[in-house]
Amino acid sequence: MSDDQNVTENKIRASKRTGLVIAIACGAFAAGMVGAAFASVPLYQLFCQVTGYGGTTQRARVAPKTISDKEVTVRFDGNVAEGLPWTFRPNQREVRVHLGEQATVSYHVENKSDKTLTGQAIFNVTPDAAGLYFNKIACFCFSSQTLKPGEKTDMQIIFYVDPKMTESEELKELPSITLSYTFFPVDNPAPVVAAPTAPRKQKKGTDS
Repeated sequence: MSDDQNVTENKIRASKRTGLVIAIACGAFAAGMVGAAFASVPLYQLFCQVTGYGGTTQRARVAPKTISDKEVTVRFDGNVAEGLPWTFRPNQREVRVHLGEQATVSYHVENKSDKTLTGQAIFNVTPDAAGLYFNKIACFCFSSQTLKPGEKTDMQIIFYVDPKMTESEELKELPSITLSYTFFPVDNPAPVVAAPTAPRKQKKGTDS
């Protein structure tokens, strides 16, 4: 085999190896992009919950044992998005609470339509920085809510404001916090599984 032939074959092998490397790299990049797309929403939600970004509130199991003598005013707002014929409003427009104190408030909601409808409440607080210190122990916003035609009910929120709020340069003067909710329609709520019906007992003296 001549030197020219050897050179040509070596170039062909090198070209094939380069193509294979490029194909593998492209495949890995595509897979990474797909994975990032699926992970972006939960990662963004986690980021918001950890940092309080955009007024995202925190979740807690219990209030702290120590209650500060400092107080903050918490105001409440309720809205309903287009396409959901509900009325929704806070039962208390504002409350004054000590930092670290567990508080309970409620919202009133009513389905004004003749259909069973499901909604999901989206929330935030202002100032945005206060989201890092606003902790919910229980809230109707943790899950979707279904109301029958004409049904009305009161839904509770149990929360506290972290005493560490005073350590924030932006919030050390303890400005009022506004907690806002907006209910959006849920098109395809999870189906409700009916409880099994107990078998009927046969009456004595009758045929089966």
